[in-house]
Amino acid sequence: MSKKLLITGASTGIGADTAIEFAEGNFIFVHYNSSEDAARKVAERVRERGGDAVTVQADLTSEAGCKKLYAEVADRTDALDVLVNNAGGLVRRETVDRVGWDSMLEIFSLNTFSVVMMTRLCIPLLRKGHDSCIVNLTSVAMRTGAPTATIYGASKGAVDSFTRGAAKELAPDIRVNAVAPGVIPTPFHEKYTPPERMEQFRESTPVKHHGSVNQIACTIRFLVENDYITGETIDVNGGLFMR
Repeated sequence: MSKKLLITGASTGIGADTAIEFAEGNFIFVHYNSSEDAARKVAERVRERGGDAVTVQADLTSEAGCKKLYAEVADRTDALDVLVNNAGGLVRRETVDRVGWDSMLEIFSLNTFSVVMMTRLCIPLLRKGHDSCIVNLTSVAMRTGAPTATIYGASKGAVDSFTRGAAKELAPDIRVNAVAPGVIPTPFHEKYTPPERMEQFRESTPVKHHGSVNQIACTIRFLVENDYITGETIDVNGGLFMR
């Protein structure tokens, strides 16, 4: 059965590959903030693979931006099957003894508040969908502690907790799960992590290599397709964190 998906932060990295992974036979809302050209290319690749897609722009660090995105989606469809809350970012590296209030607010707005608000807004559409589900993106940073990214890790830890609470509140109509990626070479790390730090991450990973965006996209697909999983966070990190 054809699905309608909204993927936030879908212009690059994990979000883009997830859109392409789900392309065949599905309709995808490719959300972006500033990378319009990249988002259009993702939509084109979705169409090339037998799906359909539209790009939607919004800054999800504000309530107004989240409502703008929801309004554009709701204007095009009366039902949604999948919401992938992928939009997020480190924003900046800084240590706990130097972090300021505005920085904390910026990081949590992007990584946590946007997830909560988009979930809340999309519930009516998801309740009209088929086997509806939400997949949130967290991070290995919430598991292991990440010096200079501690606030980012805390914001992702909040998403992890929110995932379980939302799964209980929205059951049985809507399943809610999460994926916690390890170190995945994407524009995220290109911007914030120097090559020597990436090599340190690789050496400390038991499997001795980084993951790929497609490995995360395939895990998201697994959660979407398995209707007996809810309230779970799947760690995909090559053994950086084990439990």
